[in-house]
Amino acid sequence: MTRSVFRFLSRQPETVEIASQHYLLRLPRYADYRQWYRLRSESRAFLEPWEPTWRADEMTEGAFRSRVNRNEQEFASGQAVPLFLFHKPDETLLGGLTIGHIRRGAAQNCMIGYWMGQKHAGQGHMYEALKLTIPYIFKGLELHRIEAACIPENARSIRLLEKAGFEREGYLRQYLKINGQWRDHLMFSLLSVDAVPNRNLPL
Repeated sequence: MTRSVFRFLSRQPETVEIASQHYLLRLPRYADYRQWYRLRSESRAFLEPWEPTWRADEMTEGAFRSRVNRNEQEFASGQAVPLFLFHKPDETLLGGLTIGHIRRGAAQNCMIGYWMGQKHAGQGHMYEALKLTIPYIFKGLELHRIEAACIPENARSIRLLEKAGFEREGYLRQYLKINGQWRDHLMFSLLSVDAVPNRNLPL
């Protein structure tokens, strides 16, 4: 089930929830800080090789509140849909997925990024999140193209994208500054016309 009141052109958005029997994706809230802090702290060594350098105040409550405020502003302006992923039955935070860099006009595309807590990795949770999110992007947001970039050494992320139906398009030199270094990335994409019944992602 997908429930959304996201509108880019007709009125300001209020909220978004993308849910199934076992998973819920929604906007971050102040009340999520304790779970977020615990999960990110426990997973720091696991996440740092694939993320921008963590700031000195990265894990403070003030920084988290600023992040939530920025997320709300980006969502309200139609620039991004930053989501936390929860295991629905017990509301356990598993990770996050952001639909970012949303471009309208002739482009009609976005970039997705994601992270998973170390203790939840490798269990299929992010694949299930993509199965929920991709139809929302194509049908709810009415975008045409989804892009995703990952470091070539990140075999886990490559397998996830390929399983979800993304096609490898190219090699981007020194594309993003990750963990203090400019890193090359592989570019993957999924088009709305790719999401057909014989793929893994029913629309």
